Amino acid sequence: MDASVDLPQRLALPGHVVTLERASAADVPAVVALLRDDPIGAGREAAPDAPGGEGLAPYREAFAAVDADPHQLLVVVRSEEGQLVGTLQLTLLHGLSRGGATRLQVEAVRVAAGLRGSGLGRALLAWAAAWGRAHGAVLAQLTTDLRREDARRFYEGLGWVHSHAGLKLDLR
Repeated sequence: MDASVDLPQRLALPGHVVTLERASAADVPAVVALLRDDPIGAGREAAPDAPGGEGLAPYREAFAAVDADPHQLLVVVRSEEGQLVGTLQLTLLHGLSRGGATRLQVEAVRVAAGLRGSGLGRALLAWAAAWGRAHGAVLAQLTTDLRREDARRFYEGLGWVHSHAGLKLDLR
């Protein structure tokens, strides 16, 4: 494994330094807050004090499953002051297509509103690609909601190509 992609790792950005770390259970409330920090997420993700009393329980259960899976990594990004300012989830998908290739699935990329445009998203995705390569991935893929036009433009500006149409089926 390439030591340059081990965690924790510091990334120097213009005007500040952030640290990438493997998420811990204690990070779940802050990660959920980042997931809720846009109009789509606010309508989709439960508030920590949601009616019914479940709050963060489903997120804590999901975190435990992700954290126990050796093919998944939930990354958090901390500011120099220790505040959680970004996150993403990486999954290695082993498959038979493309000659038995491993793919890197990138999900739930979020950067705190105050740091959007700072270069953090660009640096985080470059780090994720290096992590994928170091773990045998030959292709990285991500999905973004079609309503997130700014996000799509951002990803395309980094070289991500709109090459496939994604379909989803709600199984609830």
